[in-house]
Amino acid sequence: MSKIEICPARPSDLNRLMEIFDHARRFMASVGNGNQWINGYPSSELIAREIADGHCYVCRDEHENIVGTFCFVPSPDPNYSVIEDGNWLNDAPYYVIHRIASDGTCKGIGDTCIAWCAKQCGNLRADTHQDNLIMQRLLARNGFKRCGTIRVANGTERIAYQRG
Repeated sequence: MSKIEICPARPSDLNRLMEIFDHARRFMASVGNGNQWINGYPSSELIAREIADGHCYVCRDEHENIVGTFCFVPSPDPNYSVIEDGNWLNDAPYYVIHRIASDGTCKGIGDTCIAWCAKQCGNLRADTHQDNLIMQRLLARNGFKRCGTIRVANGTERIAYQRG
């Protein structure tokens, strides 16, 4: 894998990030996960807000091209206040990894993002759609434990994970 640098996203990165999310939506649909990011999610307004809040990061390759992105958000996450069919590993402060996406040109972007996040905070949470088998394997491979089920803002269920 190429050397990847992770740094905060800038407002000027927004169009490129939306291209990456479009690619990720098409890829997810092609592997049986067409129901997770629907109706234009994530919207450019959401990502612009994440950039302004300092939560959105980009992955740059050795040529300075943006090849991936993710959001890294400090607790508490209101969607995580209630967990069904299980329990969180702990109640300590945590960070949430949201919206890992890649343009498909570099292998290992998900692992790279998680490794970077783990260096920032040892207590991590994430969630994913039941159809997102790739993300479920990524999280398990990186030491996350399946903790139960949460509901996101639109009311749909997500599998909840934590690495404490």
